[in-house]
Amino acid sequence: MSTTETTSTTPAKAVVQTNSLVAKLWNYCNVLRDNGLSTIEYVEQLSYLLFLKMADELAADPFAEETADPIVPANLDWQSLVSKRGEELEAHYRRVLTELGKHPGTTLGTVFAKAQNRITEPALLEKLVVELIGKTDWVLEGTDLKGDAYEGLLAKGAEDTKTGAGQYFTPRPLIDAMVQVMRPGPTDTITDPACGTAGFLIAAHSHIREHHLKGLSREQRLALGQGTIWGNELVPGTARLAAMNMLLHGIGEAGGESLITTGDALADAPSRRASLVLANPPFGKKSAITVRGTDGKTDREDISYDRSDFRATTTNKQLNFLQHIMSLMEMDGRAAVVLPDNVLFEGGAGEKIRRRLLQEFNVHTILRLPTGIFYAGGVKANVLFFEKKPPRADDVPNTSEVWVYDFRTGMHFTLKQRPLRLADLADFIEAYKADDRSARKETEDGRFKRFTYEELIARDKVNLDVTWLKDPALDDADSLLPPEVIAQEIVEDLQAALAEFEAIAEALGGEVKPDVAAEEVIAEA
Repeated sequence: MSTTETTSTTPAKAVVQTNSLVAKLWNYCNVLRDNGLSTIEYVEQLSYLLFLKMADELAADPFAEETADPIVPANLDWQSLVSKRGEELEAHYRRVLTELGKHPGTTLGTVFAKAQNRITEPALLEKLVVELIGKTDWVLEGTDLKGDAYEGLLAKGAEDTKTGAGQYFTPRPLIDAMVQVMRPGPTDTITDPACGTAGFLIAAHSHIREHHLKGLSREQRLALGQGTIWGNELVPGTARLAAMNMLLHGIGEAGGESLITTGDALADAPSRRASLVLANPPFGKKSAITVRGTDGKTDREDISYDRSDFRATTTNKQLNFLQHIMSLMEMDGRAAVVLPDNVLFEGGAGEKIRRRLLQEFNVHTILRLPTGIFYAGGVKANVLFFEKKPPRADDVPNTSEVWVYDFRTGMHFTLKQRPLRLADLADFIEAYKADDRSARKETEDGRFKRFTYEELIARDKVNLDVTWLKDPALDDADSLLPPEVIAQEIVEDLQAALAEFEAIAEALGGEVKPDVAAEEVIAEA
């Protein structure tokens, strides 16, 4: 946990307080789950009430700067809730949610967009207002404690596989490792075009505070929370969680312009570019729309968008996000993006995009990720690290060599028995050599290997899915994995295979009808 100007507790004490608060919030969640709410729906309801309570605390702070208008109108604010009980409270709460959603473009509007009350029992709502949210100060005691507690709830919500919430949540150890090697600074403009619950943005902000806080000017400190860090999210419900998560970590203003926009990032060329892009675009077989590139090709989708900044047309969602991120980067900007294996080997548009990526960008590192670390099942993914560079003379490619770190072969993780930790990525962070990439060396364990541009461009379809290590468990009977790990990896392989077969069927023009029974068997396994 990084320290802030407002946090006075020791790290050990803060961890205890955070865990205590998470436990308290989780106990209320169990009560509401008995009432039919999923974990994510519970966190969503908490977000509404937390926002109102925080706005009330800010309005009552004698040291806060005066504003012309209150963040929340008096008849819709926290005090208007605590003055009511029972059915009157529940009816008023519904009105509050409806009215506060009518402020597009503001943090207020993002948090309350299409808000609905899911707490059908007035007595339970009263408990939340009076006993849980009402008895805690959410602003004045510092941001780390409350922000970490909220993020702890989001992590628990991601474990609920039946709601699909895990697709919006990237494992925090992976986020932290990516941020550590990318080293965001106070002069960076930082964005995530598919931000989910804003994990990357919060980690980048925390890194800047931890390493640069003393040297920041007042203007730079203000800018950190007022627009140099921003994100976009397709789903309004997830966007509200992101906006609330950022607020609780001290990023943004409750009454100011929203730092999280809501909409389809692929619909239009970016209106603003960033020096640093951190992202884990949504996994899936293909996009809900077709993006038509300059090659003029179209696909059989009801909706298509023209993107003159795209060179290739594809219905592959991740390839489109990769093209979008390439456009989103300013010159000399850098990116770290989590992408599934198919982006590295898919032919057609995939090959065309990879050729452009190697030619126009400096793709310097690929981190091959193990299975079992994502809440969304069947994911075999990588992190691509690349930089946007000006064209070189004589059409010389900007990529001269790619270093691949194999963190997959022989690495076995599960979400519960053996979850990924930041310490597991320590060797990669060391091998990356963030201070001086020219000092890189191939590691003794063989996991970090250098490939030249000429080697990669000569591979069939410019396939960047490079493998060279062999899993020692295949040859050593004494190193057999625990049954639960083997079972989980079988599930991961089945889910990945199912996704690939569906993609092939769609590419051939078939209509995919998922076998619900098969999916349920895989989920239960």
